[in-house]
Amino acid sequence: MAANGFTPWPEETALAYRRAGYWQGRALPELLRDWTAAHGPRTALVQGATRLTYFQLDRRVSRMAAGLRLRGVGPGKRVVVQLPNTPEFVIALFALMRAGAVPVLAPTGHREPQLARLVAETEAVGYIGPAVYRGHDHTATAARIAAGSTSLRRIFTLAAPGEQAGGFSVLPGGSLAFPLHTVDEAPVADRRPDASGVAFFLPSDTTPPRLVGRTHDDYAYQLRAAAEPLGLGPEDVYLAALPAQSPLALGSPGILGTLAAGGTVVLLDDPAPDTAFCAIAREGVTVTSLSPAIAARWLDSLDGSEADLGSLRVVQIGGARLHPALAARIEPCFGCRLQRVFGRAEGPLTATRLDDPRDVVLTTQGRPLSPADEIRVDAPEGAVGELLARGPYTLRGYHRSPEHNARAFTPDGFHRTGVRARLTTEGNLVVDAGTEPA
Repeated sequence: MAANGFTPWPEETALAYRRAGYWQGRALPELLRDWTAAHGPRTALVQGATRLTYFQLDRRVSRMAAGLRLRGVGPGKRVVVQLPNTPEFVIALFALMRAGAVPVLAPTGHREPQLARLVAETEAVGYIGPAVYRGHDHTATAARIAAGSTSLRRIFTLAAPGEQAGGFSVLPGGSLAFPLHTVDEAPVADRRPDASGVAFFLPSDTTPPRLVGRTHDDYAYQLRAAAEPLGLGPEDVYLAALPAQSPLALGSPGILGTLAAGGTVVLLDDPAPDTAFCAIAREGVTVTSLSPAIAARWLDSLDGSEADLGSLRVVQIGGARLHPALAARIEPCFGCRLQRVFGRAEGPLTATRLDDPRDVVLTTQGRPLSPADEIRVDAPEGAVGELLARGPYTLRGYHRSPEHNARAFTPDGFHRTGVRARLTTEGNLVVDAGTEPA
């Protein structure tokens, strides 16, 4: 285990992934430059009336990166990011990486105990979150954590529209609070992160949650691998209806994969059917990702509805068990293809293909996305057992968890996922009911 708590792939394995072209040695903020060069005037992000082109997104990332560095967020520092589905989520994620810092992504539902644990474990120097969100005062929560922390000294808050104020304030305990929109300075030369280093941390699907370090190399490859079966391209419009930091919405291919393909991301903070259907019709959404529960709400709302969903071509479903009866309704009711996805923060990632037979799509979670993925089930052939996996985007160890890692990984590097599953004779994964991550 490295000194910073991250467990790298063995050198021999990493070299093989590079030689095969899976890992290409480019950091995510560098890739944003490439995407901007290729698609600059196209629309990258949409939220309501807000629209940002790739040029505008890249510029705002550079200006925020400079502002963060000026305010003490430098290379190697960790910063907790707890933002809803807003353009600022994407901007802050890339700005931190461009400044050389490491984002630690947290769900908006996390409260003081979970956030304090994240700050302590990562020795985070900063927090980026909403000032107030759905009635909860995130600024006050962050201030209380900072007062008891030896590392957290910078709090950056996203105000509600129309409530933006300038300046900064000194909080009890000496930490500084800045409105996020003021973190804006003339761009300076980029820090070039090591592509084999941690790009960001995601919360795991374990209980209690542990931190999963994802590298620039492995996540960039995941974006490409997940986009390929969808044929994702510049004409696609992706609706982010699930929380932005969730594995499905972030990079399966999700928000980042759509940007990598030159498409447009529509950010939706409320997945209620009426709101979502209006966004789909207005923006011409072609792809979205849903949990089974949200898919059921949307389907029930279609009865007697005049919603125009004609632009949709694929709906991905993942995150929990999809009942066969619900799965059977999706294609005829939405008028598009269904893609089943099994993905976790830790890896691996499997998906059905758009040309798979109907029974495969309705009953399985598909096949691995990479030729280098290795999955097996700890049971006789065809029987249900624990899913084990290793590959170019499956972790080799949780952050600072040596004792747990000794149990969670085999001596030859397979991750014991804790998920019960079986493999069909065609190699498709069937996750046992009740064990698929939420």
